[in-house]
Amino acid sequence: MAEKKTHTLVSASDGAKKPAVKPAGQTTEPAPEMKEAKKNGNPTGLRIGAVCLWVLAFIFEILAVMILFGKINMTFLPVMYQLILMIVLDLVCVIVGAQLWKKANHIDPVSEKNKAKFWLWNNMGVIACVIAFVPIIILFLSNKNLDKKTKAICTVVAVIALLIGGVSSVDWNPVSLEQKEAAVEALGDETVYWAPFGKVYHTHEDCSALNRSESLTFGTVDQAIAAGRTRLCSFCANRDQITGVVTDKAEEAVAAD
Repeated sequence: MAEKKTHTLVSASDGAKKPAVKPAGQTTEPAPEMKEAKKNGNPTGLRIGAVCLWVLAFIFEILAVMILFGKINMTFLPVMYQLILMIVLDLVCVIVGAQLWKKANHIDPVSEKNKAKFWLWNNMGVIACVIAFVPIIILFLSNKNLDKKTKAICTVVAVIALLIGGVSSVDWNPVSLEQKEAAVEALGDETVYWAPFGKVYHTHEDCSALNRSESLTFGTVDQAIAAGRTRLCSFCANRDQITGVVTDKAEEAVAAD
C-alpha cells in the first residue's frame, strides 16, 4: 500500500504556514507545503478595474485605427510595428481585465434564475475581447492603402490576439449564487483544501486526489470558490455524505451528456 503523504498547510488569508499533524506511528512521505488562501477582494473594485482596463483596450484599438488611416504617425517606428504595438497593448488590457472580472464573479456571483444576465455576466470578458479586435481585423482586411506584407502580418497578429484573448477571457468554471449558497450552507466555516493547479476543493487534506500535490492551500469554501475552485471533490463528498453541492462528478456527467 502506498504511504500517505502529509502536507504543510499555507493559510489562504495571510500566507502563514503550518505543518499538518502526523498520526502517531504513521510513516509518511515528505510533507508538501501548505498555504492559507488570501482574503477575498472587493468585487465592486475588481469590476471597476476590469471595466477601466477594457476601456483602455478600446482606446488602444482606436489608436490603431488612427495609425491605420494616417491620423497618428510615430516616425521612429514603421507603421506595421506601430499597429502590432497597439494590438499587443490592447490584448494585455483585455486579458487582465477579464481576470479581474472573473475573480469578482467568483466572489460575488449572480443568480442563474435570470439566464440572460447569468450568461452575460459570465461572458463579459469574451464580449469585450470581440469588441476590442473584430473591428480592427475588418478594417485591416478592407483597407486598400496598406502594403500586402503589413496587411497580412497585422491581420494575422490581430486574429491570434483575438483567439488568445477570447480563450483567456472565458470562465471555464462559472459559479452561480445558488451553487455558492448551497456549498456554504453545507460546509459552513469548515476548512477546505485545494492544489495550485486543481479545479476542485477538498474537505480532507488526506484525500487520495491530493497525494501528488507538492503544495496545498487551505481556507473556507467562500475562499475556495473565489480562487476558482467552484466544485467539491466527489471523493470527499462521498466520504462525508455531502449532498446538494456541485461536485466534479456532476460536471463529468454534464460533459458526457
